[in-house]
Amino acid sequence: METILSWAWLAIAAWLIVRAFNQRGLLEPVAVKAAPLAERAPAVAVIVPARNEAGNIRACLKSLTEQDYPASRLSIVVVDDHSGDSTASIVSEIAKANPQVQLLRAPPLPPHWIGKSHACWIGARAAADAEWLCFLDADVRAEPALLSSAVATAQSEAIDLLSLAPRQDLQSFAERLVIPCGLIIVSFCQDLSKVQARDGDDATATGQFMLVRACAYDAAGGHAAISGAICEDTALARLLKQQAKSVMLRGGKDLVSARMYTGWRTLWPGFAKNLVDLFGGPVSTVTIALAAFTLAWAAWLIPAADALSCHSGADPAACTALPVALVASASIVGLHIAAAVYFRIPFWYGLLFPIGYTVGALIAFDSVRRRLTGRVSWKGRTYP
Repeated sequence: METILSWAWLAIAAWLIVRAFNQRGLLEPVAVKAAPLAERAPAVAVIVPARNEAGNIRACLKSLTEQDYPASRLSIVVVDDHSGDSTASIVSEIAKANPQVQLLRAPPLPPHWIGKSHACWIGARAAADAEWLCFLDADVRAEPALLSSAVATAQSEAIDLLSLAPRQDLQSFAERLVIPCGLIIVSFCQDLSKVQARDGDDATATGQFMLVRACAYDAAGGHAAISGAICEDTALARLLKQQAKSVMLRGGKDLVSARMYTGWRTLWPGFAKNLVDLFGGPVSTVTIALAAFTLAWAAWLIPAADALSCHSGADPAACTALPVALVASASIVGLHIAAAVYFRIPFWYGLLFPIGYTVGALIAFDSVRRRLTGRVSWKGRTYP
């Protein structure tokens, strides 16, 4: 039995490693490009939806006002979504010193709208003269060449919606434990070659950075057309893709960084609100969570079981199976150590991945519970 299980584990590990390497090359990074001349630069409006972002908004706006994109062709619209902290006053203070920055206060949230989509829609309506709309989360930090590089790439490759995957800034124990595991699962579950194909209907994107051609956005109905979507980024990307627009997700780690969550208090509800949509429904969410949990612990438990059986003499075949299981588990551990290095966190977090997937499974079950009870909560709002 140990022999069969160990060889099966080696086959699964080999498949996972091969898939990881295949997926790795499909997220092409955006190269850093020089700023255009003002007379050749299209008008760009950066729209930042902000709800209780007092801890993030100043640094975000500082990085945007330091862009090398021609200032005369760039406007920055912050939509305060009924913040209960000092977000609006911070933006107002910055706007007084920098005419590029404009503060808008969102009107009351209409029925059947998600707050972020509504704030993005309000900002887009205020940017009537822009040729490109850039939706940017308040927890994002932009390198000076971000907009110049993104606009040049979108123009040269005829992309209607360009989304950039940022470099993740992981600081707390919770972030370092869970987020790498979560992103690994997403990369395994998505077929990037399919969703990135220009002739398909499916698409993927991250709402942390989305650059959209204004005419394509308006023709599709913008955020008003996906007003009730919890994962508004993917919904908008699919909407444009289904209307024969070009949608592309690219790597942006050299141009943009983000800190999505700041610990358990924000990480757990942040992931719980999205996972059911991200994984395609309650059944698939539970299935993926259980599979990840089982495979993660298999990396430690299968070699341990072989070693115990071999040592006790209960099954002589276990001594032959042990090296096979060790090779499989070492490759999986190596994958997670490589991920820790990629995310710029201590390598030993790569040894804790079974705990990370266990927590992730619990969050997934909570996400299903919230969806089945019909109540999804985020930033003080509860959506039916």
